[in-house]
Amino acid sequence: MSAPPQLELFAPTPGVAAGPDRPPEPPAPAPVEEALRELGGRLPADLRLGTSSWSFPGWTGLVYAREADTELLAREGLPAYARHPLFRTVGVDRTFYGPVNADTFRGWAAAVPGDFRFLVKAHEALTLSRFPHHERYGARRGEENPLFLDPAYARDAVIAPLVEGLGDNAGPLVFQFPPQDVQALGGPAAFADRLHAFLAALPAGPLYAVELRNRELITTDVADVLEDVGAIPVLAVWRHLPPLPQQAWRFRARSASALVVRWMLPADLGYEEARELYAPFDRLVAEDPAVRGDIAALAVEALAEGRPVYVTVNNKAEGSAPVSVERLAAAVAERLASPVKVSPPGGPASGDRT
Repeated sequence: MSAPPQLELFAPTPGVAAGPDRPPEPPAPAPVEEALRELGGRLPADLRLGTSSWSFPGWTGLVYAREADTELLAREGLPAYARHPLFRTVGVDRTFYGPVNADTFRGWAAAVPGDFRFLVKAHEALTLSRFPHHERYGARRGEENPLFLDPAYARDAVIAPLVEGLGDNAGPLVFQFPPQDVQALGGPAAFADRLHAFLAALPAGPLYAVELRNRELITTDVADVLEDVGAIPVLAVWRHLPPLPQQAWRFRARSASALVVRWMLPADLGYEEARELYAPFDRLVAEDPAVRGDIAALAVEALAEGRPVYVTVNNKAEGSAPVSVERLAAAVAERLASPVKVSPPGGPASGDRT
């Protein structure tokens, strides 16, 4: 597969007058108000909040002390990111577009505290049954993908480098299945069977998680598969997917060993639309208190049951991922301080069960 822009984030920075004697200074963390530091101190150790990446220049003053371009932040911004009092995880999208080696993972692990965890997306070659009609797939556009759900490729190219490089800093390894033709997969039941065979063949150790972008694949059969192999369902806030409480019910997320939530997009926007509306991602543009409340409720419930929680937030969710994390952290802390006995969120909506 040809390399998309995300894979170039770790290339030398163009236009930076560094020279051999004057390399650019590594990004420094932004000053933190005492209230924010105190909020971080009140959050349980098993609650890991973070963003979908760490390389956004618009976060100057929120995460980074000085302005820096995307390439420099991608290459050297992680240590500053990991010093934010609320950030205990980060999503890694780069690995979705191509596997990385153990040395790359090792460098990331060396840049963060010991209790920090990476939520890593597996290479898309494992989760695409057929290459999309997109220019970056070149001559393979529209062709069947021979690596789809190939456990040997997953083991050698994805899992082994991750385990060797990240060690204890490894969080969930997410197999994200983009929207695709369900009938080309053989239908929901056949997909569940193939998913079971794939997950059952993976080496023990990592925390495997599955994210589905086709709502018709969020079925009882898939929930059975995840329970049987001990994998985690990813609850994703993304257009065309059911609301989080319904996903939690369909996936039986409360029986999983951890809660994994990815807050990506509002229901009425695509990525490019959200990017245009929200850039440069330095403030909230369209708050979504309903989704925030759903995530906080699910998180508090999981923490009360002793299950670790991983939540990553995208800039396209509300306009600025760091500010969204602050609001979410405050909502969780408030619920933890004043627990109210309520019925678990979720349950079947009328006519909505699959």
